[in-house]
Amino acid sequence: MHFKPVTHVIFDMDGLIIESESIYKKILQQIAKEYGKKYTEEIEGKVLGTTEKDTAKIFLHDLDIPLSVDEFLDIYHKKVKEQLQNPSLMPGAERLIVHLSKHNVPIAVATSSSQEALLVKTKNHQNIFKLFHHIVCGSTDPEVKNGKPAPDIFLVCASRFPEKVDPEKCLVLEDAPNGIKGAISAGMQGVLVPAKNVGEGQRKLATLVIESLEEFRPEFFGLPPFEN
Repeated sequence: MHFKPVTHVIFDMDGLIIESESIYKKILQQIAKEYGKKYTEEIEGKVLGTTEKDTAKIFLHDLDIPLSVDEFLDIYHKKVKEQLQNPSLMPGAERLIVHLSKHNVPIAVATSSSQEALLVKTKNHQNIFKLFHHIVCGSTDPEVKNGKPAPDIFLVCASRFPEKVDPEKCLVLEDAPNGIKGAISAGMQGVLVPAKNVGEGQRKLATLVIESLEEFRPEFFGLPPFEN
């Protein structure tokens, strides 16, 4: 396997660093059920990695639920606040983040989450999140004009490192095909750690597919290897 060496690493957050996707799924199932509808795997695949507004639009359209986007988001935000207070970390995430930080590899987060949701989800993991140079929240950042699968969030994220970094020198770690599409469109390499419902066809765009961050080998991309 041959990959291009990189200098900077951009992480997605939900489903990659923190185990929040199962909780989001539960929240969307609850809202669907309240309107006598069923939140399907097909819709789940469409909303994975999207901004909150895009999630709302897809969810309401596909399930034909008579709410406005703002009405939906009011309900959604209340449930997120209640249910996402203390998500666990995904396997291998802490080890990798600490390792890259220790070796002075510049790292950042590009999440479709809102700033408000980010604060709720990360408050018990500040030791990890303080290691990132910056965090871009796609749902609330004014510079991110279009959410994933558009490349905007990754280009904005790259531009906020203090040194001017070429997108080719950035590696993106994602769990969602929408995120991988955005990363590749931005001219970056993308490693996919696929969520459970990501089919074979949706994995093809990724530079590399691994089942868990525990399998990630930094040296494949010219980064310092783990010490055994």
